[in-house]
Amino acid sequence: MEAIDNAPEQALAWHEAGRGAALATVVQTWGSAPRRVGAQLVIAGDGEMQGSVSGGCVEGAVVMEAQDALEKGEERLLEYGVSDDDAFAVGLACGGTIRVLVEPVGDVLPADLLRDLVDRRGARRPVAYEVGLGGGGRKLLEDGYPERFAMDRSGFEEDQKTFVAIHNPPLRLAIVGAVHIAQALVPMARIAGYDPVVIDPRGAFGSEARFPGETILPDWPDEALEAVGVDSRTAVVLLTHDPKLDDPALEIALRSGCFYIGALGSTRTHAKRVERLTAAGFSEAEIGRIHGPIGLDIGAASPQEIAVSILAEMTRVLRRGA
Repeated sequence: MEAIDNAPEQALAWHEAGRGAALATVVQTWGSAPRRVGAQLVIAGDGEMQGSVSGGCVEGAVVMEAQDALEKGEERLLEYGVSDDDAFAVGLACGGTIRVLVEPVGDVLPADLLRDLVDRRGARRPVAYEVGLGGGGRKLLEDGYPERFAMDRSGFEEDQKTFVAIHNPPLRLAIVGAVHIAQALVPMARIAGYDPVVIDPRGAFGSEARFPGETILPDWPDEALEAVGVDSRTAVVLLTHDPKLDDPALEIALRSGCFYIGALGSTRTHAKRVERLTAAGFSEAEIGRIHGPIGLDIGAASPQEIAVSILAEMTRVLRRGA
């Protein structure tokens, strides 16, 4: 049973098609729970389901509860213990306990609120869905939970009555320069949850043979970044060593809200880069956003090791700040 990232969209589609829909969300876990807090299962009125709250351990019971909740138009807060045997069947060493919130769309979760959530997700706007259990109300917030947004961490607030579900846009990585480091960084970034795009106007570098199955933009970097759209869930990595390619991309990145900017080059190369950007009118604080030389200082030597250091630095900045 696979997880899905479009649970709100599927719930809205089923509701608007007249099939009825309920969202089941993991709101709390103890022990080695099969799915993390925030995982969702969507259940239609006819019993069709998509997604997962436990990898298959308790989905059948949740579907039955969700159908009953749909008929009665009421919220349900369910608790299940996952046995060691069931946990082993879905790849875990031991079991745990999960709590699942079931919200019928329309009666409990207002359709207009769900539609607003779907629209914000479609526009790549980070949003928190706040639920006051037991009739405490529901609302969407785009601020107020900076640590939760930074850590992609849904969960209960200290009062144990307010649940916050974080809906962050998918992570993206724009790599300028289809060099050897990029060939190692792209698959690593995919494993870490990024959607990478490789940008290089030099056809010999940005080829399908060098990056099979990947998105390659053969445009000038500034034009490509404008087309991609750089936001707070985007990392920009510059690997060409060529100011003609790097600098225009840097100017776009520095004027954006991207969470990470890294540029390959020695300390001397970076000093010259700073001089050029200063002459172009960028402030010391703006230029200070650039991580150069790029990557954590782990003594990396090979392209693969440098890629590891870059991804590690991206992760640190994403989760802990610059």
